[in-house]
Amino acid sequence: MKDLSAPPRAPLRPPGQVMRLSRMGSMFPTRLSFLRTLTRFLAAENAQVTRHVWQMCPEGYGHAVYCVTLGGYTYSLVAVSTQLAPEERTDRVIATAWDTAYVLYDGVPDADEIARICSAAPQQEAARFTERDLVLSRANKSVRLFAHVVERLRAGQQPDAAMVRQIGYLMRTTAVYGNGKFGIADRAVIETRPGLSGPFMAEMLTVWLIRHFTHDLVEHVGQGTLDRGLKRHLGIGNSTGLGMAPFLVTHPVLLNNWMLAREAALARVRAVLRLDAASVQRLHDLATRAAQHLSEWQVPDTQHQQRIDDLRRDWARVLDWLTPENMTADHAIEALLSWSSDQTEDVQELIVALVIELFPDLVDGLTECMADTIGPMAALPRDTNALRNAIEAHFAWALQLDYAAPDQCQQFWYVSAAKQEPRLGNRFAEAGAELESPLDIARRIRALYDDLPSEPLGICAFLELHPEHFLAVSRAGLADHYPYAEIRDNLIAESCLPIDMLRCKLSFFGASKFDPKSDRWTRITLCQGAPLADELDARTDDWWLPVFDQ
Repeated sequence: MKDLSAPPRAPLRPPGQVMRLSRMGSMFPTRLSFLRTLTRFLAAENAQVTRHVWQMCPEGYGHAVYCVTLGGYTYSLVAVSTQLAPEERTDRVIATAWDTAYVLYDGVPDADEIARICSAAPQQEAARFTERDLVLSRANKSVRLFAHVVERLRAGQQPDAAMVRQIGYLMRTTAVYGNGKFGIADRAVIETRPGLSGPFMAEMLTVWLIRHFTHDLVEHVGQGTLDRGLKRHLGIGNSTGLGMAPFLVTHPVLLNNWMLAREAALARVRAVLRLDAASVQRLHDLATRAAQHLSEWQVPDTQHQQRIDDLRRDWARVLDWLTPENMTADHAIEALLSWSSDQTEDVQELIVALVIELFPDLVDGLTECMADTIGPMAALPRDTNALRNAIEAHFAWALQLDYAAPDQCQQFWYVSAAKQEPRLGNRFAEAGAELESPLDIARRIRALYDDLPSEPLGICAFLELHPEHFLAVSRAGLADHYPYAEIRDNLIAESCLPIDMLRCKLSFFGASKFDPKSDRWTRITLCQGAPLADELDARTDDWWLPVFDQ
């Protein structure tokens, strides 16, 4: 990992503050988010998207191929659009048919490869793929908006702006698979390629190209051209559930690197002594944009809408604080962050995203530190005394809980046999706890601690006696090297809300407009406000918290 301490910086926020579920569930996208990183790279490469194939009937069924070259490699999105009966359309993982299916292909596919993908992609998990297939995805239409846009375009009119603003996407993906799933290419195939070496960059490229396809498709069916501003606001919806949550637990080094980059960015910004006039104006403009974004963020769930309403109200106090007197004083950013310590975590984390946005020269290089090229490897403590010290130093929070209490062990994680996707069960009301996945890190650390001998014993000798503790020993060994690797909450407690893990991960993707449907799944919007394929010079990197600009 590169040295994160080269520029001046304030102290990092401690992991005990940052790595709590409630705070992780309050995170917003930043300029370190993967979609932002992707569009900057596309612009730097002067990337051009070409439509290599377009074979669509008037009603929009058929296939298309889009090509883009970056980092010296050409990638192609093969998009397949099929007619879907209304009763078959569902966002649930049990679905077996979708409006559209996609493969990001390594290279430019010939006719035989296009035919193979057109046959396989609509089957998704039921099909077979090759290592030339880098990413697999599928999406359903937002039927109401898609039909409305088509109707308006056919009438020679633009769609209703309020409806575009409210929904924000023409299609909603229900999965974007990478890294070897269902036989597609392992990450090792692309992990050193320029532009795709960062986390989830191939997946983000796929989503950005899918958005381009949805625009083309609705214009083709509607026989008209969308207003550019409306088109820019139409991102890609996404429906994400429990399948995403365990990733943060099973990839501790990657989680550490993401969080450390974000915290290092904040620490660099906090160390800025004085804002010049342009930065003061920019900060005010961005804060005002955030207020507009919040005003446009509407969700059906009353509980989550109340949370948004509270944040809107509280954000007005932030705008009131940003006076010329405060913002021209020395250490204005530090003063703003200190003032926010008495505000909600939602306000605090939105301020973090706001101030990071202000300083691309200090922040953007940290994206190079966010991948994990070696996996969760660290030297184990030399003996049980060193292990005890590591646990007491980094896992004191885990030692304070009573895992025999029903509320501290109510939930259990397992993998669905039918769909091979993570699920969460109630230990006291549902069968299957014997199939529990090892995501109960806190409980395992406590069990390990309780079994440590009073006299020092070598780690290998201890593990020979207690092989069941190997996972916990390895996590304790990581802690000294990767301070942000662990979520510092009990993930099997009754109080654990998986939605917090989802929002954390999705914020790193660059998601906005979180629309939780329960504490276990959410809809989001990706690429809203992002530059269109022909805008990579003019609007490349100024789309943080996009707003409707009609």
